[in-house]
Amino acid sequence: MKTGPRPGCTAEAGVKSPARVICNFCLSHEGIMTNSQLIGPVPGSTPAEAGISRGRVRSLPYDLLKEASRRLEIMSLLAAALWVLGTMGDRLALRAMGNPIWSQWQTTDLIAGTSVLFSLALFFYIRTGDRDPRYILDLGQVYLVLMALALALVIHWFPVPKGWPVSPMISWIGAVVLMSAAIVPNPPMKTLVAGLIAVSMNPLGMLIAKARGTWDFGSLSNVLVMHYPDYLMVGVAVLISGVVMRLGQKVTQAREMGSYRLVTLLGKGGMGEVWRARHHMLARDAAIKLIQPEMMSRTSGNAVLLRRRFEQEARTTASLRSPHTVELYDFGVTKDGVFYYVMELLDGIDLETLVNKFGPLSPARAVNILRQICRSLADAHRHGLIHRDIKPTNIFLCRMGNEYDYVKVLDFGLVKVLDENETQITVEGATTGTPAYMAPEIALGSSRVDQRTDLYGLGCVAYWMITGSLVFEEKGATAMILAHLQKIPGLPSKKSQFNVPACLDRAIMMCLAKEPTERPAGAEVLARVLEGCDVGSWTREDAECWWGANMPEDTVHMDENTQPAHADPNVFPTL
Repeated sequence: MKTGPRPGCTAEAGVKSPARVICNFCLSHEGIMTNSQLIGPVPGSTPAEAGISRGRVRSLPYDLLKEASRRLEIMSLLAAALWVLGTMGDRLALRAMGNPIWSQWQTTDLIAGTSVLFSLALFFYIRTGDRDPRYILDLGQVYLVLMALALALVIHWFPVPKGWPVSPMISWIGAVVLMSAAIVPNPPMKTLVAGLIAVSMNPLGMLIAKARGTWDFGSLSNVLVMHYPDYLMVGVAVLISGVVMRLGQKVTQAREMGSYRLVTLLGKGGMGEVWRARHHMLARDAAIKLIQPEMMSRTSGNAVLLRRRFEQEARTTASLRSPHTVELYDFGVTKDGVFYYVMELLDGIDLETLVNKFGPLSPARAVNILRQICRSLADAHRHGLIHRDIKPTNIFLCRMGNEYDYVKVLDFGLVKVLDENETQITVEGATTGTPAYMAPEIALGSSRVDQRTDLYGLGCVAYWMITGSLVFEEKGATAMILAHLQKIPGLPSKKSQFNVPACLDRAIMMCLAKEPTERPAGAEVLARVLEGCDVGSWTREDAECWWGANMPEDTVHMDENTQPAHADPNVFPTL
């Protein structure tokens, strides 16, 4: 993988700033999905390895560990502030009581200052680097012991009047151990060991005080009499740690879906969530789309229709063979009605994000992308299918092996079967699609929806790539739909920063014709028109240079250590 541009490479005009790789499987709509569910395998898929999780203490998911390390970062900064405020408050209290030592330098000030430095060092160490969260949490246990030592020395440093009674007490150290277990989770055994060492700092502080001659507390047994409640706090901390770890393990189990384990949340949409996942036997990552039935039933209101819509999307995608259509590996429905399907993971960026980040594309590059989209659509149209929601977020530009600017068409969720004998499963009277890219016939609810409908959306996408703006800049969905029905768009060449050839202008405007009969007859016809346009060259070397300069590597973090658990066999297969 290259980490920079090739010698002699120049960035494409319009590039605004470098950006990292976006590993994503894009969703069409905005929204969220509620609780993730454990999902079993579809019969015939690779079975989960039997017994792999029995008797094994599983770690927390990586993202939860990362959140815990961030909480430790905040706690260390808060601890530094409390040491400063506590020292200042102690001085003010001594002054108010008329004690002359309030203005004198004390050893406890050195202890507090050292604790502030340790706390700030930990804060900046966590903050300034991408550290392994497991190591950070182990470091947090060491930090807990050091802070306990500092507290014990401060508590027992000053002279105690002779005959002062020794009585049981819960000290600040016990409280800190308890809070640490709840806020920064660790395995129970680590919590037990670190907690016992931490609370033992109080007895150590008492012994140091006795050795210095500042406190004669009598029998050594008084050390335990005074601080045994702190040891009880360690037991409570271990229980809290066990509860937190079990909850985290349930999250891990809920993220295991058949032969796949959910690793990183990639995006949320109106229908659900998309996760990066790893197959536990194959060296292959995948994207898993989860759909809660209530998310779609809000619009469809029909559970049977919902089920059939999901099945159609999965079967349709699986039937397509174009390399420029996203590949589907598996799909199913849980006993709780959660839909899921497993698709190839794409390393790249969708066209909307691409143009927003880097600006409009040159005509040569745009035509190269359009021709690949045409190949995907042509394959779908030959199968009697149309997409009906072609838009920039459904066009993914990615890196495939040593291929760059490789196009994948996503989300056939609104697909319509052209076979007259096939029952249509879109809601009767409903308008589906995205207003900014919606063909007039879809907006009107016409039955004349065919492959030329996709070409209208493709014309809108081409307009976006060349100009960096929508065909119509209207506010509100209704105004946008009316514009597509009534207004004539301006020529792309009039709005583009590039020199757009007349033939490309004509091709885009043909796609944007209000009447389907005035558009190209099909995707293959449009591809031939684009091939005949003299738009300059965009070679494989040009694409490799651009990716090397702007998106040099995949930055999504994967958790290598979490193992898959048993799958839930109660699943309704749909394949």
